[in-house]
Amino acid sequence: MAEHPAYPVGLRLTGRRVVVLGGGQVAQRRLPALIAAGAAIRLVSPEATPSVEAMADAGEIAWEQRPYADGDLADAWYALIATSDTDANAAASAEAERHRVWCVRSDDADQATAWTPATGHSEGVTVAVLTTSARHRDPRHTAAIRDAVVEGLRDGTLVAPHQRTRTAGVALVGGGPGDPDLITVRGRRLLAEADVVIADRLGPRDLLAELPPHVEVIDAAKIPYGRFMAQEAINNALIEHAKQGKAVVRLKGGDPFVFGRGMEEAQALAEAGIPCTVVPGISSSISVPGAAGIPVTHRGVAHEFTVVSGHVAPDDERSLVDWPSLARLTGTLVILMGVDKIGRIAETLVAHGKSPQTPVALVQEGTTAAQRRVDATLATVAETVVAQEVRPPAVIVVGEVVGVGPHGAA
Repeated sequence: MAEHPAYPVGLRLTGRRVVVLGGGQVAQRRLPALIAAGAAIRLVSPEATPSVEAMADAGEIAWEQRPYADGDLADAWYALIATSDTDANAAASAEAERHRVWCVRSDDADQATAWTPATGHSEGVTVAVLTTSARHRDPRHTAAIRDAVVEGLRDGTLVAPHQRTRTAGVALVGGGPGDPDLITVRGRRLLAEADVVIADRLGPRDLLAELPPHVEVIDAAKIPYGRFMAQEAINNALIEHAKQGKAVVRLKGGDPFVFGRGMEEAQALAEAGIPCTVVPGISSSISVPGAAGIPVTHRGVAHEFTVVSGHVAPDDERSLVDWPSLARLTGTLVILMGVDKIGRIAETLVAHGKSPQTPVALVQEGTTAAQRRVDATLATVAETVVAQEVRPPAVIVVGEVVGVGPHGAA
Protein backbone atom coordinates (compact mmCIF):
# COMPACT_ATOMS: atom_id res chain seq x y z
CA MET A 1 0.00 0.00 0.00
CA ALA A 2 1.31 3.44 -0.92
CA GLU A 3 2.56 5.62 1.92
CA HIS A 4 0.64 8.88 2.25
CA PRO A 5 2.00 12.12 3.69
CA ALA A 6 1.00 13.19 7.19
CA TYR A 7 -1.91 15.60 7.49
CA PRO A 8 -0.78 18.76 9.35
CA VAL A 9 -3.12 20.16 11.98
CA GLY A 10 -2.95 22.40 15.05
CA LEU A 11 -4.31 20.85 18.25
CA ARG A 12 -6.18 23.11 20.69
CA LEU A 13 -5.39 21.37 23.95
CA THR A 14 -6.51 23.92 26.53
CA GLY A 15 -8.04 22.03 29.46
CA ARG A 16 -7.89 18.73 27.58
CA ARG A 17 -6.10 15.70 29.01
CA VAL A 18 -2.70 14.87 27.56
CA VAL A 19 -0.89 11.78 28.86
CA VAL A 20 2.91 11.63 28.79
CA LEU A 21 4.57 8.29 29.45
CA GLY A 22 8.20 8.57 30.56
CA GLY A 23 9.90 11.42 32.39
CA GLY A 24 13.23 11.52 30.57
CA GLN A 25 14.83 13.85 28.04
CA VAL A 26 12.04 13.55 25.47
CA ALA A 27 9.43 14.56 28.03
CA GLN A 28 11.69 17.35 29.30
CA ARG A 29 11.86 18.80 25.80
CA ARG A 30 8.19 18.37 24.87
CA LEU A 31 6.42 19.24 28.13
CA PRO A 32 7.03 23.03 28.06
CA ALA A 33 5.10 23.42 24.79
CA LEU A 34 2.25 21.26 26.10
CA ILE A 35 2.16 23.35 29.27
CA ALA A 36 2.13 26.54 27.21
CA ALA A 37 -0.79 25.11 25.19
CA GLY A 38 -2.82 24.87 28.40
CA ALA A 39 -3.14 21.09 28.36
CA ALA A 40 -4.14 19.16 31.48
CA ILE A 41 -1.03 17.00 31.59
CA ARG A 42 -0.77 13.66 33.34
CA LEU A 43 2.77 12.26 33.51
CA VAL A 44 3.12 8.54 34.22
CA SER A 45 6.69 7.50 34.99
CA PRO A 46 8.58 5.86 37.87
CA GLU A 47 11.20 8.63 37.72
CA ALA A 48 11.87 11.94 36.02
CA THR A 49 14.69 14.34 35.27
CA PRO A 50 15.17 17.18 37.80
CA SER A 51 13.65 19.63 35.31
CA VAL A 52 10.54 17.50 34.80
CA GLU A 53 10.29 16.97 38.55
CA ALA A 54 10.40 20.76 39.00
CA MET A 55 7.40 21.09 36.64
CA ALA A 56 5.48 18.65 38.83
CA ASP A 57 6.52 20.47 42.02
CA ALA A 58 5.29 23.73 40.49
CA GLY A 59 1.91 22.18 39.75
CA GLU A 60 2.30 22.50 35.98
CA ILE A 61 1.80 18.76 35.48
CA ALA A 62 0.28 15.93 37.53
CA TRP A 63 2.87 13.19 38.08
CA GLU A 64 1.91 9.61 38.89
CA GLN A 65 5.17 8.01 39.96
CA ARG A 66 4.73 4.50 38.57
CA PRO A 67 5.12 2.52 35.33
CA TYR A 68 2.53 2.56 32.55
CA ALA A 69 -0.60 0.47 33.11
CA ASP A 70 -3.34 -0.48 30.68
CA GLY A 71 -6.13 2.11 30.85
CA ASP A 72 -3.86 5.13 31.34
CA LEU A 73 -4.84 6.54 27.93
CA ALA A 74 -8.59 5.97 28.19
CA ASP A 75 -9.57 9.62 28.69
CA ALA A 76 -6.73 11.26 26.77
CA TRP A 77 -7.01 13.45 23.70
CA TYR A 78 -3.32 13.15 22.87
CA ALA A 79 -0.45 10.99 24.12
CA LEU A 80 3.32 11.19 24.07
CA ILE A 81 4.91 7.77 24.57
CA ALA A 82 8.56 8.10 25.53
CA THR A 83 9.56 5.43 28.04
CA SER A 84 12.72 3.34 27.86
CA ASP A 85 10.63 0.14 27.92
CA THR A 86 9.92 -0.96 24.34
CA ASP A 87 7.23 -3.42 25.41
CA ALA A 88 5.45 -0.76 27.45
CA ASN A 89 5.65 1.62 24.50
CA ALA A 90 4.11 -0.97 22.20
CA ALA A 91 1.33 -1.75 24.68
CA ALA A 92 0.56 1.94 25.17
CA SER A 93 0.57 2.48 21.43
CA ALA A 94 -1.93 -0.36 21.00
CA GLU A 95 -4.14 1.12 23.71
CA ALA A 96 -4.03 4.51 21.98
CA GLU A 97 -5.16 2.82 18.77
CA ARG A 98 -8.08 1.14 20.57
CA HIS A 99 -9.23 4.39 22.18
CA ARG A 100 -8.56 6.47 19.04
CA VAL A 101 -6.07 8.70 20.83
CA TRP A 102 -3.53 10.45 18.62
CA CYS A 103 -0.18 9.22 19.81
CA VAL A 104 3.49 10.13 19.28
CA ARG A 105 6.17 7.50 19.88
CA SER A 106 9.73 8.59 20.48
CA ASP A 107 11.18 5.14 19.77
CA ASP A 108 9.27 4.14 16.62
CA ALA A 109 7.78 6.75 14.32
CA ASP A 110 6.34 4.06 12.05
CA GLN A 111 4.08 2.80 14.85
CA ALA A 112 2.90 6.28 15.84
CA THR A 113 -0.34 7.87 14.69
CA ALA A 114 1.13 11.39 15.00
CA TRP A 115 4.52 13.02 14.52
CA THR A 116 5.98 16.00 16.34
CA PRO A 117 7.06 18.65 13.83
CA ALA A 118 10.07 20.91 14.09
CA THR A 119 8.50 24.07 15.50
CA GLY A 120 9.45 27.69 15.99
CA HIS A 121 7.66 30.91 16.89
CA SER A 122 7.73 34.48 15.64
CA GLU A 123 5.33 37.38 16.22
CA GLY A 124 2.34 35.24 17.16
CA VAL A 125 2.97 32.69 14.40
CA THR A 126 3.91 29.05 14.98
CA VAL A 127 5.95 27.47 12.20
CA ALA A 128 5.76 23.68 12.03
CA VAL A 129 7.71 21.58 9.52
CA LEU A 130 6.97 17.89 8.81
CA THR A 131 8.61 15.41 6.45
CA THR A 132 6.39 13.61 3.96
CA SER A 133 6.96 10.08 5.28
CA ALA A 134 8.59 8.10 8.06
CA ARG A 135 11.22 6.73 5.65
CA HIS A 136 12.36 10.21 4.70
CA ARG A 137 12.40 11.77 8.16
CA ASP A 138 15.50 13.97 8.47
CA PRO A 139 15.45 16.03 11.68
CA ARG A 140 18.37 18.24 10.60
CA HIS A 141 16.64 19.11 7.33
CA THR A 142 13.29 19.95 8.93
CA ALA A 143 14.99 21.97 11.69
CA ALA A 144 16.98 23.94 9.09
CA ILE A 145 13.81 24.78 7.15
CA ARG A 146 12.05 25.76 10.37
CA ASP A 147 14.94 28.04 11.33
CA ALA A 148 15.02 29.68 7.89
CA VAL A 149 11.29 30.46 7.96
CA VAL A 150 11.39 31.78 11.52
CA GLU A 151 14.42 33.95 10.82
CA GLY A 152 12.80 35.22 7.64
CA LEU A 153 9.66 36.14 9.55
CA ARG A 154 11.72 37.97 12.15
CA ASP A 155 13.72 40.07 9.70
CA GLY A 156 10.99 40.35 7.06
CA THR A 157 12.92 38.69 4.24
CA LEU A 158 11.93 35.00 4.23
CA VAL A 159 15.11 34.22 2.34
CA ALA A 160 16.18 30.66 1.57
CA PRO A 161 18.51 29.15 4.17
CA HIS A 162 22.24 29.41 3.69
CA GLN A 163 24.39 26.40 4.48
CA ARG A 164 25.47 26.51 8.10
CA THR A 165 28.68 24.96 9.27
CA ARG A 166 28.98 23.46 12.71
CA THR A 167 32.19 24.04 14.62
CA ALA A 168 33.53 21.62 17.22
CA GLY A 169 34.15 23.18 20.61
CA VAL A 170 32.08 24.70 23.37
CA ALA A 171 29.87 27.79 23.40
CA LEU A 172 28.93 29.22 26.80
CA VAL A 173 25.54 30.71 25.95
CA GLY A 174 23.56 33.02 28.16
CA GLY A 175 19.93 32.08 27.59
CA GLY A 176 18.47 35.19 29.17
CA PRO A 177 15.95 35.44 32.02
CA GLY A 178 13.48 32.78 30.88
CA ASP A 179 11.42 34.00 27.93
CA PRO A 180 12.82 32.08 24.92
CA ASP A 181 12.53 35.20 22.76
CA LEU A 182 15.10 36.95 24.98
CA ILE A 183 18.06 34.79 23.98
CA THR A 184 20.43 36.50 21.57
CA VAL A 185 20.28 35.74 17.85
CA ARG A 186 23.77 34.26 18.07
CA GLY A 187 22.80 32.08 21.00
CA ARG A 188 19.79 30.70 19.15
CA ARG A 189 21.89 30.03 16.05
CA LEU A 190 24.51 28.10 18.05
CA LEU A 191 21.76 26.04 19.66
CA ALA A 192 20.47 25.13 16.20
CA GLU A 193 23.96 23.94 15.21
CA ALA A 194 24.66 21.98 18.41
CA ASP A 195 25.23 18.26 18.74
CA VAL A 196 25.09 18.39 22.53
CA VAL A 197 23.38 20.85 24.87
CA ILE A 198 24.22 20.85 28.57
CA ALA A 199 21.48 22.91 30.19
CA ASP A 200 20.88 24.41 33.61
CA ARG A 201 17.45 24.15 35.23
CA LEU A 202 17.13 27.95 35.12
CA GLY A 203 17.92 28.13 31.41
CA PRO A 204 15.03 28.97 29.06
CA ARG A 205 13.49 25.50 28.86
CA ASP A 206 11.17 26.28 25.92
CA LEU A 207 14.23 26.51 23.68
CA LEU A 208 14.92 22.80 24.24
CA ALA A 209 11.62 21.93 22.59
CA GLU A 210 12.88 23.49 19.36
CA LEU A 211 15.91 21.22 19.13
CA PRO A 212 15.79 18.35 16.60
CA PRO A 213 15.71 14.82 18.05
CA HIS A 214 19.35 14.04 17.21
CA VAL A 215 20.61 16.67 19.68
CA GLU A 216 21.68 15.16 22.99
CA VAL A 217 20.26 17.26 25.83
CA ILE A 218 21.99 16.78 29.18
CA ASP A 219 20.49 18.09 32.40
CA ALA A 220 23.46 19.59 34.27
CA ALA A 221 21.82 18.78 37.60
CA LYS A 222 21.85 15.08 36.76
CA ILE A 223 25.48 14.67 35.68
CA PRO A 224 26.97 12.05 38.06
CA TYR A 225 29.97 13.44 39.86
CA GLY A 226 31.19 10.70 42.21
CA ARG A 227 34.49 11.88 43.64
CA PHE A 228 34.28 15.14 41.67
CA MET A 229 32.42 18.25 42.77
CA ALA A 230 29.35 18.95 40.65
CA GLN A 231 31.06 21.84 38.84
CA GLU A 232 34.12 19.70 38.09
CA ALA A 233 31.85 17.03 36.64
CA ILE A 234 30.18 19.59 34.38
CA ASN A 235 33.59 20.83 33.25
CA ASN A 236 34.65 17.27 32.47
CA ALA A 237 31.46 16.61 30.51
CA LEU A 238 32.05 19.72 28.38
CA ILE A 239 35.63 18.66 27.68
CA GLU A 240 34.72 15.03 26.96
CA HIS A 241 32.05 15.87 24.38
CA ALA A 242 34.13 18.57 22.71
CA LYS A 243 37.10 16.19 22.36
CA GLN A 244 34.79 13.85 20.44
CA GLY A 245 34.53 16.56 17.78
CA LYS A 246 31.04 17.67 18.79
CA ALA A 247 29.58 21.16 18.82
CA VAL A 248 28.64 21.68 22.46
CA VAL A 249 26.42 24.42 23.90
CA ARG A 250 26.45 25.10 27.62
CA LEU A 251 23.07 26.80 28.06
CA LYS A 252 22.79 28.96 31.15
CA GLY A 253 20.09 31.20 32.52
CA GLY A 254 20.79 34.94 32.36
CA ASP A 255 24.41 35.71 31.57
CA PRO A 256 27.21 33.12 31.92
CA PHE A 257 29.39 35.46 33.98
CA VAL A 258 26.75 36.81 36.39
CA PHE A 259 26.71 34.20 39.17
CA GLY A 260 26.74 31.55 36.46
CA ARG A 261 30.24 30.15 37.14
CA GLY A 262 30.94 30.62 33.45
CA MET A 263 34.54 31.67 33.97
CA GLU A 264 35.28 28.45 35.86
CA GLU A 265 34.12 26.51 32.82
CA ALA A 266 36.00 28.77 30.41
CA GLN A 267 39.20 28.30 32.43
CA ALA A 268 38.79 24.51 32.49
CA LEU A 269 38.24 24.47 28.71
CA ALA A 270 41.29 26.67 28.14
CA GLU A 271 43.46 24.35 30.23
CA ALA A 272 42.21 21.40 28.15
CA GLY A 273 42.90 23.24 24.88
CA ILE A 274 39.22 23.31 23.90
CA PRO A 275 38.01 26.28 21.81
CA CYS A 276 35.44 28.27 23.76
CA THR A 277 33.02 30.95 22.60
CA VAL A 278 31.23 33.13 25.13
CA VAL A 279 27.81 34.45 24.14
CA PRO A 280 26.60 37.04 26.67
CA GLY A 281 23.01 36.83 27.81
CA ILE A 282 20.46 39.29 29.15
CA SER A 283 20.96 39.22 32.90
CA SER A 284 17.93 38.62 35.08
CA SER A 285 19.27 41.24 37.48
CA ILE A 286 18.11 43.98 35.10
CA SER A 287 15.59 42.33 32.79
CA VAL A 288 13.34 40.73 35.41
CA PRO A 289 12.78 43.96 37.37
CA GLY A 290 12.19 45.70 34.04
CA ALA A 291 9.61 43.10 33.01
CA ALA A 292 7.80 43.76 36.31
CA GLY A 293 7.76 47.52 35.72
CA ILE A 294 10.68 48.32 38.00
CA PRO A 295 13.63 50.38 36.68
CA VAL A 296 16.85 49.63 38.55
CA THR A 297 17.78 53.31 38.10
CA HIS A 298 15.52 56.35 37.74
CA ARG A 299 16.21 60.07 37.56
CA GLY A 300 15.94 61.67 40.98
CA VAL A 301 15.48 58.30 42.70
CA ALA A 302 18.51 56.07 42.17
CA HIS A 303 21.81 56.81 40.48
CA GLU A 304 23.30 53.38 41.00
CA PHE A 305 22.32 49.78 41.44
CA THR A 306 24.21 46.93 43.05
CA VAL A 307 23.75 43.25 42.22
CA VAL A 308 24.59 40.73 44.93
CA SER A 309 24.17 37.03 45.51
CA GLY A 310 22.01 36.03 48.44
CA HIS A 311 22.74 32.32 48.32
CA VAL A 312 24.55 32.54 51.66
CA ALA A 313 23.30 34.51 54.67
CA PRO A 314 25.04 37.72 55.82
CA ASP A 315 26.38 36.02 58.96
CA ASP A 316 27.75 33.04 57.02
CA GLU A 317 31.55 32.95 57.05
CA ARG A 318 31.53 32.15 53.31
CA SER A 319 29.80 35.43 52.43
CA LEU A 320 31.93 37.90 50.45
CA VAL A 321 29.29 40.66 50.53
CA ASP A 322 29.87 43.80 52.62
CA TRP A 323 26.29 44.09 53.87
CA PRO A 324 26.94 47.05 56.26
CA SER A 325 28.23 49.09 53.31
CA LEU A 326 25.26 48.11 51.17
CA ALA A 327 22.91 49.30 53.91
CA ARG A 328 24.41 52.79 53.64
CA LEU A 329 23.93 53.07 49.86
CA THR A 330 21.02 55.16 48.61
CA GLY A 331 20.57 53.36 45.29
CA THR A 332 18.94 50.10 44.28
CA LEU A 333 19.92 46.70 45.62
CA VAL A 334 19.18 43.68 43.42
CA ILE A 335 19.49 40.31 45.13
CA LEU A 336 19.68 37.04 43.19
CA MET A 337 19.27 33.57 44.73
CA GLY A 338 18.12 35.09 48.01
CA VAL A 339 14.53 33.96 48.57
CA ASP A 340 15.26 31.63 51.49
CA LYS A 341 17.73 34.08 53.07
CA ILE A 342 15.77 37.34 52.58
CA GLY A 343 14.62 37.49 56.21
CA ARG A 344 18.15 37.53 57.57
CA ILE A 345 19.28 39.85 54.79
CA ALA A 346 16.52 42.33 55.65
CA GLU A 347 17.40 42.19 59.35
CA THR A 348 21.06 42.90 58.56
CA LEU A 349 20.26 45.85 56.29
CA VAL A 350 17.95 47.38 58.91
CA ALA A 351 20.48 46.77 61.68
CA HIS A 352 23.04 48.80 59.73
CA GLY A 353 20.84 51.79 59.03
CA LYS A 354 18.40 50.93 56.23
CA SER A 355 14.85 52.08 56.95
CA PRO A 356 12.47 49.23 57.80
CA GLN A 357 9.98 50.92 55.44
CA THR A 358 12.28 50.57 52.43
CA PRO A 359 10.18 49.06 49.59
CA VAL A 360 10.95 45.51 48.44
CA ALA A 361 9.65 43.67 45.40
CA LEU A 362 10.03 39.97 44.69
CA VAL A 363 9.57 38.95 41.06
CA GLN A 364 9.11 35.21 40.67
CA GLU A 365 9.80 33.46 37.33
CA GLY A 366 10.28 36.80 35.62
CA THR A 367 9.61 37.20 31.85
CA THR A 368 7.79 33.84 31.70
CA ALA A 369 4.05 33.15 31.54
CA ALA A 370 4.18 32.33 35.27
CA GLN A 371 5.67 35.70 36.29
CA ARG A 372 4.28 37.28 39.41
CA ARG A 373 5.30 40.22 41.57
CA VAL A 374 4.95 40.42 45.34
CA ASP A 375 5.58 43.71 47.17
CA ALA A 376 6.66 44.23 50.77
CA THR A 377 9.05 46.30 52.89
CA LEU A 378 12.22 45.31 54.70
CA ALA A 379 10.12 45.06 57.86
CA THR A 380 7.55 42.70 56.33
CA VAL A 381 9.39 40.80 53.60
CA ALA A 382 10.23 37.72 55.70
CA GLU A 383 6.60 37.05 56.62
CA THR A 384 5.39 38.03 53.15
CA VAL A 385 7.61 35.43 51.45
CA VAL A 386 6.08 32.72 53.63
CA ALA A 387 2.49 33.99 53.40
CA GLN A 388 2.63 34.43 49.62
CA GLU A 389 4.61 31.21 49.09
CA VAL A 390 7.28 32.92 47.01
CA ARG A 391 9.65 30.33 45.55
CA PRO A 392 12.85 30.44 43.51
CA PRO A 393 13.71 31.54 40.96
CA ALA A 394 12.92 35.08 42.06
CA VAL A 395 14.75 38.39 41.76
CA ILE A 396 14.52 40.67 44.79
CA VAL A 397 14.65 44.46 44.39
CA VAL A 398 15.24 46.71 47.39
CA GLY A 399 14.90 50.48 47.10
CA GLU A 400 12.66 53.40 46.23
CA VAL A 401 12.56 52.39 42.55
CA VAL A 402 10.07 49.70 43.55
CA GLY A 403 7.38 52.41 43.78
CA VAL A 404 8.28 54.26 40.57
CA GLY A 405 6.50 52.24 37.91
CA PRO A 406 2.76 52.13 37.17
CA HIS A 407 2.43 48.89 39.18
CA GLY A 408 4.63 50.02 42.06
CA ALA A 409 3.68 50.37 45.68
CA ALA A 410 1.73 53.50 46.59
